[in-house]
Amino acid sequence: MAVLKVIEVLANSDKSWEDATKNAVEQASKSVKNIRSVYINEQSAVVEDGKMVNFRVNVKITFEVK
Repeated sequence: MAVLKVIEVLANSDKSWEDATKNAVEQASKSVKNIRSVYINEQSAVVEDGKMVNFRVNVKITFEVK
């Protein structure tokens, strides 16, 4: 039986929500091993002069505890 743990991570990108999610996983993987999945909990964006300039995600990352 595997034991899983979930952490919540906030990340951003000036390109897209997908890129922000990738950033979250890449940064988390520097200190967390055995990442199994990511769930996008919330998305938001900063708008300047009618254009989205920064994409933000709040994700839940699940990893196996060994």
